[in-house]
Amino acid sequence: MYKGIKKKAAILFSTVLLAVGVAGCGGAGNNNGETVSKGSNASETGSGSPVTLTVEVFDRGIQGQPDLNNNAWTKYVNEKFGKPNNAIVKFVPVPRSQEVDKLNVLMAANEAPDISFTYDGNTVTRFAKSGGLYTLDELLEKHGQQLKSYLGEKVLSYGKYEGKQISIPGKRTLIAWNGMFIRKDWLDKLGMPVPTNRDELYNTLVAFRDKNPGNVDGVIPWATAASGMNYTFGNLIPSFWGPMSEEEFVTTTNWLKPGTKDAYKWLNKLYNEKLISPDFALDKTTKQADADVTNGKVGFYAANWDYPLSQKIREPLKQNAPDANYVAVDTFKNDEGKYLKEMYNENGIFSFIPKSSKNAELAIKYLNWMADPEVMYFLQFGEEGVNHKLVNGIPQGIAQTGENMQTSNLNMDYTLIVNGAELGDTEKNVRTYAAALAAGDQSYEKLAVDSYKINTTDGYTGFYYGVSNEASIKYGKTLGDMNKQMSDRLVVAKPAEFDALYDKLVKEYMDAGGQAVQDENIKNYRDVKAQSK
Repeated sequence: MYKGIKKKAAILFSTVLLAVGVAGCGGAGNNNGETVSKGSNASETGSGSPVTLTVEVFDRGIQGQPDLNNNAWTKYVNEKFGKPNNAIVKFVPVPRSQEVDKLNVLMAANEAPDISFTYDGNTVTRFAKSGGLYTLDELLEKHGQQLKSYLGEKVLSYGKYEGKQISIPGKRTLIAWNGMFIRKDWLDKLGMPVPTNRDELYNTLVAFRDKNPGNVDGVIPWATAASGMNYTFGNLIPSFWGPMSEEEFVTTTNWLKPGTKDAYKWLNKLYNEKLISPDFALDKTTKQADADVTNGKVGFYAANWDYPLSQKIREPLKQNAPDANYVAVDTFKNDEGKYLKEMYNENGIFSFIPKSSKNAELAIKYLNWMADPEVMYFLQFGEEGVNHKLVNGIPQGIAQTGENMQTSNLNMDYTLIVNGAELGDTEKNVRTYAAALAAGDQSYEKLAVDSYKINTTDGYTGFYYGVSNEASIKYGKTLGDMNKQMSDRLVVAKPAEFDALYDKLVKEYMDAGGQAVQDENIKNYRDVKAQSK
C-alpha cells in the first residue's frame, strides 16, 4: 500500500499537533550558543559550601504521596550523588497537568530548575529559538560519556536543534501506544468469537447493545471520551487509509489522507446507532468513561495500551464487576490485511538546562551518573526485599506507603534518562512493566504482555526530519485544538450533514495553518531524501 515504507513506516510528527503555545524565554541575553556554566567550584574540589542543584519533578497529586523532595529516592540521590560532588540536589515539584504552563512562567522569570523537562518537543524548540537554553555538546563530550553511551546517537538526535544538542531525550524502552480491549466474558455468553476486523466488531457491538450480556443498566457497547483524552479510536483511522507514496504518507495531514473521511463516517454511523458513549464529547476529564468501564457497563474501548492496568481502572473494576474479563484485541484490519498502528519513537521526555542555570556542568554530571546501571536499577526498583522481590528474574514491586512510595510507574519522574523498565531486553522490560502495574495479578500481567505484542505488530513510528517545522511551532496550539473539536463534531453530526461538515472543517483547518505545516514538511522531507542520496 505505501510504496517504499517498511514495517516501521515513517509518519509525520506534526500531524499529531499536540504543541502548546509557549511564552517567551528569559535569560537569553546575547549568549545564544553558550555551552558551559561551571558555577561554584565546590562541586569540583569537594570543599566549601555545597552547590544546590535544582531538578524538576512532576507532582501527580497521588493520594498519600510522600514529600517529593524528601523521600527514599531523594535521599538516595543526595547520598550517592550529592555528597561525592559536594552538592545538594533539591527537587522542584511541578503539577503534571500544568507542566507546560508552569514551565513558561518559570522560564520567563529565570527561575526554572537547573534540570527542567517536558514531553513537548515543540516547547523545548521554542525555548531554544528564544536563546533560553544551553547547548550541551561540549558538556556531554566532557562529562557525559556514560550518558552518551547509554542513549546512543539515535535517541540523542531527537534533542538537537540546528545541529546542536539542546536537550537530553530519555530512552523509551517500550514503544506501544494505543490499545483495544473487549469483554471476553460477554463474548462467551453470546457465543461469539473475538472480532478480527471492522465488520465483526460492528456485529459484536450491535449484539452488546441489543442483548446486554452483562445485564447492566445503560449498557455501552463502545466507551470513549472527548478527543485528546486517554480514550481514543485505536488504530481505526489508519485501517481505512488507501494507497499512498512514502512522501504522501509522511507529509500529508491525516485529514487529507485517502480514507480518513470514510473512517469518520463509519464512526458517525456507530454513534447514531447508539453504539458509542452517548455524551462522550462532553467527557473532557474521562471521569464518565472511567466510571462506565469500572462499573461493568462497557463492552469495548480503546485507550493507551496499558490503560486497563492503571489503578483507577483495575481495582474499581475488580470490586464492581469481579467477573469482567477484558482481553487485548486487534480488530482494525486494512485492505492489505495489515493492522497499522502508530507507535512511539525511541525518545521520551526531554530534559534541558535553562540559560539562567549556574550549574550546567553539575547538571550533566547528574544525568551522566543516572546512566550507571546500578543507579538506574535502584531508582526504578529500589532495594530487594523492601521495594521489590524477584520472581523468575523479574523485579516485582512491593506496594509501599510513606517515603518508599513511588508516585509514578517505575519511578519515571526520578529517572529522567529512561521511560519504561530498563533491564537490557525488550521482553524482560515488558514483563517487568506489566508486573509493576498488575501488582501481582497474573491475569493482568498477561493482558499487558498481550497488548504490547499486539500494538507493536504492523507498527510505524514517526519520521525524523532532523529540523523543526517552524509552521508547526507557530500554528501548533491552534491546530491541536481544532483537531480535537473536529473529531468530536464529526462523530456526533447528523448523517445527512456529515459530508458537507467534513469538507468545511478540513478547509478551515488547512487555512488556519494546516497547509503551511504540510508544505514545510514536504520541503523538509525532500531535503532529507536529497541529503541521503
